Amino acid sequence: MISPAFRSNDRAFTLLHGDCIELLSQFNFHFDMIFADPPYFLSNDGISVQSGKIVSVNKGDWDRFCTPKEMQEFNYRWIGLCREKLKENGTIWISGTYHNIFSVANCLNELGYKILNVITWAKTNPPPNISCRYFTYSTEFIIWARKSIKCPHRYNYELMKRLNDGKQMTDVWRMPAIAPWEKSCGKHPTQKPLALLVRVLLASTCKNAWVLDPFAGSSTTGIAANLIGRRYLGIEKEHSFINMGIERRKEIDYTQRYNEYRARIKDIACLEVDDAWSVVREEQMNIDLPF
Repeated sequence: MISPAFRSNDRAFTLLHGDCIELLSQFNFHFDMIFADPPYFLSNDGISVQSGKIVSVNKGDWDRFCTPKEMQEFNYRWIGLCREKLKENGTIWISGTYHNIFSVANCLNELGYKILNVITWAKTNPPPNISCRYFTYSTEFIIWARKSIKCPHRYNYELMKRLNDGKQMTDVWRMPAIAPWEKSCGKHPTQKPLALLVRVLLASTCKNAWVLDPFAGSSTTGIAANLIGRRYLGIEKEHSFINMGIERRKEIDYTQRYNEYRARIKDIACLEVDDAWSVVREEQMNIDLPF
């Protein structure tokens, strides 16, 4: 029997401690959407720049450089397990750089997903390239794919258009990396900004939807989900990151902090409470995790 490492009082935020490849096969539940920020396998003893200081690129053993074959086998296993956990009309978003994103795309195609878009996250505040022998690395990619080639997926087109000043939203999103206020409980080495996850969730889910993150990290996906009324299950094998996610979730139990975070995220600030996207079927609200 699976025992959560943490569950919020409203049952909208649950964390499991362990390896996603082991845990995903131990329960039967289907999610509306999955966001995954898997290892990019960049920890190769190199150096980079962070806040004007030279730092090591090593993030932990979980990100240690591996061979292309090992990366492909790893990605195929967890992406295949995630497909089994999606509803028939569910979608998955997977982030990466050129180091891992081609492997991810190949696995998605081999496993029967339909790739919908490749979002380019263009960072407005990238760190400089200290070698001065390459263009500055300023982008990451997020592949958006649906489980079934034939079954239509959810895309909140009108909402995305309204958030983009009445024009169709493109697949290039210009956003900064995480801000200091997002590091109040510590900093995960690959932490994504809340604004990025909020947009992903608003684009492809409705209120009270269930969202899975198999590489939870500091639980940015879960915080974003709860800020806009979605429910979350995160899986994380590093104990220190589990604790960080718990502390971040406890922060938004305070109404003042909850409202402050919502006000700082442009896409949320543009929304109105009674928008059609927030309408929820009663039967969907009654669905809960099996543990």
